Amino acid sequence: MKELLKNYYNVYETDLIENNEFAYFIFHEKKYYLVPYLRSEEEFKELLSMNEELLKKGIPTARFILNNQNSYLTLFMKKKYVLLEMNINSQQEYNVLDMMHFTDKLVVSSKKSILYRNNWAELWSSKVDYFEYQIRQLGKDKLLILNSFSYYIGLVENAIAYVNATTKKYQISINERITLQRKRVVFPNIALNYFNPIHYVIDIEVRDIASYFKSLFFNSYEDLFIEVSAFLKRRKLGLYGYQLLFARLMYPSFYFDLYEKIMEGELEESVLIPIINKVDEYEFFLKDMYTMISKYAPIERVEWIVNKKEL
Repeated sequence: MKELLKNYYNVYETDLIENNEFAYFIFHEKKYYLVPYLRSEEEFKELLSMNEELLKKGIPTARFILNNQNSYLTLFMKKKYVLLEMNINSQQEYNVLDMMHFTDKLVVSSKKSILYRNNWAELWSSKVDYFEYQIRQLGKDKLLILNSFSYYIGLVENAIAYVNATTKKYQISINERITLQRKRVVFPNIALNYFNPIHYVIDIEVRDIASYFKSLFFNSYEDLFIEVSAFLKRRKLGLYGYQLLFARLMYPSFYFDLYEKIMEGELEESVLIPIINKVDEYEFFLKDMYTMISKYAPIERVEWIVNKKEL
């Protein structure tokens, strides 16, 4: 990374902290993060435009930095990178109330963007097809995955069926605002991830919320229902939004995010053990979420979840 910084950004003598996801350094008293860029160049144009608009409005977001070839994208050893200047505390944490506050400022008036995600069932179905093909081709020695894969594919298929059933019956109402979201929100929700523009997408608000709740379940269970209650009490959604929130909670992104890294050789299978060991607890969490959301809207039932009994 030092060679990249030297050749493309004229950054020479600096202490560089590296991990698998980024390289961090301070230069002229400013904080910078060098991160891989894995999305398309077409998407980058929209991300750059959106980010410049956020900066003009004074909304926190990292700033893209040009390299010495007058480009924001740097190709180095067959990989693309971007350099980000983080002008706020990168480790500052944001809870669900903070997320709602920022979302209020980031409602998008137009859906005509390649960053807009609204075909959730189709996207999830495509992933199922890919995962099933991949496991047949590459997963024969992955015993932990082989023994758990079918269960989590089943959860995905439940989420897809739920989305298909509810979206055909109900339309997005004015309460389901299209807004700036992220590919994934995790706990702790720190500024480095939350205000990193390479993660931005456009979607309905419950995308980030569901992602955050799922991460809370596995990482900070004692805070989970406090945050869930805070969101449900303060944010009025339409029926469509409540049902999409429940569908997204059913979708086991926490398993497949790790699955993909295992299949790419970045992680060992053992990282799945804490997830798999909480299968029953997560089903009871879904049951509790159904009960809580049902107090605000008559969402569709999923019988096997609603009728789950204590062992």
